[in-house]
Amino acid sequence: MANRLAQTTSPYLLQHVDNPVDWWPWSPEAFEEARRRDVPVLLSVGYAACHWCHVMAHESFEDEATAAYMNEHFVSVKVDREERPDVDAVYMEAVQAATGHGGWPMTVFLTADGEPFYFGTYFPPEARHGSPSFRQVLEGVAAAWKDRRDEVAEVAGRIVADLAGRSLVHGGDGVPGESEVAQALLGLTREYDEQHGGFGGAPKFPPSMAVEFLLRHYARTGSEGALQMAADTCAAMARGGIYDQLGGGFARYSVDREWIVPHFEKMLYDNALLCRVYAHLWRATGSDEARRIALETADFMVRELRTAEGGFASALDADSEDADGRHVEGAYYVWTPAQLREVLGEDDAAFAAAYYGVTEDGTFEEGASVLRLPGDAGPVDADRVADVRARLLAAREQRPRPGRDDKVVAAWNGLAIAALAETGAYFDRPDLVERATEAADLLVRVHLGEVARLTRTSKDGRAGDNAGVLEDYGDVAEGFLALAAVTGEGAWLEFAGFLLDIVLEQFTGEGGQLYDTAHDAEQLIRRPQDPTDSATPSGWTAAAGALLSYAAYTGSEPHRTAAEGALGVVKALGPRVPRFVGWGLAVAEALLDGPREVAVAGSVGGELHRTALLGRAPGAVVAAGEGPGAGAEFPLLVDRPLVDGQPTAYVCRHFVCSAPTTDAGELAAALAGPAGG
Repeated sequence: MANRLAQTTSPYLLQHVDNPVDWWPWSPEAFEEARRRDVPVLLSVGYAACHWCHVMAHESFEDEATAAYMNEHFVSVKVDREERPDVDAVYMEAVQAATGHGGWPMTVFLTADGEPFYFGTYFPPEARHGSPSFRQVLEGVAAAWKDRRDEVAEVAGRIVADLAGRSLVHGGDGVPGESEVAQALLGLTREYDEQHGGFGGAPKFPPSMAVEFLLRHYARTGSEGALQMAADTCAAMARGGIYDQLGGGFARYSVDREWIVPHFEKMLYDNALLCRVYAHLWRATGSDEARRIALETADFMVRELRTAEGGFASALDADSEDADGRHVEGAYYVWTPAQLREVLGEDDAAFAAAYYGVTEDGTFEEGASVLRLPGDAGPVDADRVADVRARLLAAREQRPRPGRDDKVVAAWNGLAIAALAETGAYFDRPDLVERATEAADLLVRVHLGEVARLTRTSKDGRAGDNAGVLEDYGDVAEGFLALAAVTGEGAWLEFAGFLLDIVLEQFTGEGGQLYDTAHDAEQLIRRPQDPTDSATPSGWTAAAGALLSYAAYTGSEPHRTAAEGALGVVKALGPRVPRFVGWGLAVAEALLDGPREVAVAGSVGGELHRTALLGRAPGAVVAAGEGPGAGAEFPLLVDRPLVDGQPTAYVCRHFVCSAPTTDAGELAAALAGPAGG
């Protein structure tokens, strides 16, 4: 019999609908039920593409005896962390504070007031490696609840007080300047992996936001070291197993420091961020490889993640069925020499094995290899590579596909809109700009809908129940601003302004602080507030970037002031933990450069407009339009006449404008060098 999760839209929750566990979704009713029955709440948090979440579900939540025990002694609540990042953040902070590490699945035991008192992540069905079994944990918590309630209450109270005491030390005075940015660059250089690219050791995550900072720093200062780290990291990832050499797109992370074996799930946010990074790398260097990766990643997102409604799905699973019908990680993507021979014949299989690094022993499990480009095959025949790749891709299409998490997350779609709009504009792919526009239309139609507030998720064209958090407002505004720059349609600037006004009204605290949830959102045991960039820009830095761009477009002082206030945290964190505030540092570069404002009076999509979009000045905003109505859509175009009837560009910074130009070469030069004035 299906449980209460049948009423939800989350693909992750729906995966648990037939569990014998009597799951509740996160709701006041679940906590009322716990109070009525006088039992603790068992909170289980995960997401659809999470490998160990599936393992724990299969071992414990599908087990009749375990489920019966859970149903008797607990009210069990299932949360999709991608739908409720606020709930996830608050309890993950508690787990990390108590245990020193975190991750998913996350298992937390709470009082009926939502106060946590015992935590963990994955618990195995039998005790092993010093970890108790899940059943032992359940029995221990139930016994403590029954026999040592005072102790439980004391622990819960202490944890909540500790969380409340961890108020954010925010940057305080002023914005990050040259010295903070220089210290951040030095910090990244120290953590840089000279041999393999990227930062830190294993597991190694794609550092897309740190690379954006490095590219912007290079554009502003000419620092060759910054460019080298960015370019070499991107080359290493593009040639590694973390990149899908057949179908395009990036996996979540590499389990080793050489980028060989990935954790195979593919997330929309990684691919959106990386697509944009490679497009910007091409803009900086003209690299053919960067162009190829940007376009293949864009095409992957459109082909594999686009939903029927025009939005983009959240993720593809790591696991799928292998030839024996077992559900295993990476089955869709890996190859043995025998499988290559079966598809390609002896000669081409030997060629493909050398080219893609497929060995007899395998680089992954059970003799299989992850395809990569080790680059030791010498000069290669490009036509032969294309033929082999096409045949392998066609054969792979016949394999059972990984599952797809179909929910549309507002923030990640915002990132995808920005990436597709810019990639389409740079490489003359109007179809990609159209896909970005369709996704933006969906966000306006479904996620903003009647309520004029952003909803976090939708599925099958139906808005979910959860309110948007700060990252939704920041990333969607960022996407809309990129779309406005590329299309010359001022409506997107207007929508971005609408979202950013809500940020000012609902998410802003004292001294420039930002909160992850709105003032009128559901009150949790603590109001989440995390300024660090991890897999995606934090809501804090995403909002800062969008506020800064919007102020450059409109001259709005409140938005500029809010952006500068928010960047105080980057002044504090940038020099100390640059890897974890990469987007914040990229926004700081835009602030240090101005950012520059480019108005192109004349045809949208013409040479001057394209030159403006290809300008490397950090965070430069571009407004293009023609005719008397253009100024009504873009304040930057007010009183910008054509010169001699020709399309004309105006470049301004800090209320000072350079002479108008009708020459694309002059405009490119004005956007390439360090800012004057």
